[in-house]
Amino acid sequence: MAKSKKRKVGDVGEGVVCRYLEGHEFTVLEQNYWKPWGEIDIVAEKDEVLHFVEVKSVSREMSSGFGSVRPEENMHGNKVKRLNRAIQTYLLERKVGERVAWQIDLACAYLDFSTRRAKVELLENIVL
Repeated sequence: MAKSKKRKVGDVGEGVVCRYLEGHEFTVLEQNYWKPWGEIDIVAEKDEVLHFVEVKSVSREMSSGFGSVRPEENMHGNKVKRLNRAIQTYLLERKVGERVAWQIDLACAYLDFSTRRAKVELLENIVL
């Protein structure tokens, strides 16, 4: 099945964010951890802290120029619930000890396909 334009933008955004994280001393452990009840876009580690990174991407082409488009506005209540359930499952499945610190980060990827440039904003340790 062909991917939608939105899914393609999301995939590119996740790749850009992975490279950004690696360039900022994170180790990317996993991408697209999926369960029927939720998904984690990126699991990364830095300074012995697990980072569950939700990626929100927007392209200049899809938004008629970025203007006031804020990808983080797409963090709806249902998405937050699904993310929390996926994180709890990940921690149990991977046998992550209770003493391991973890947090949720939000990465906003702004993509301009015409110039092949991207900008990433990382909002760390967000409270949901």
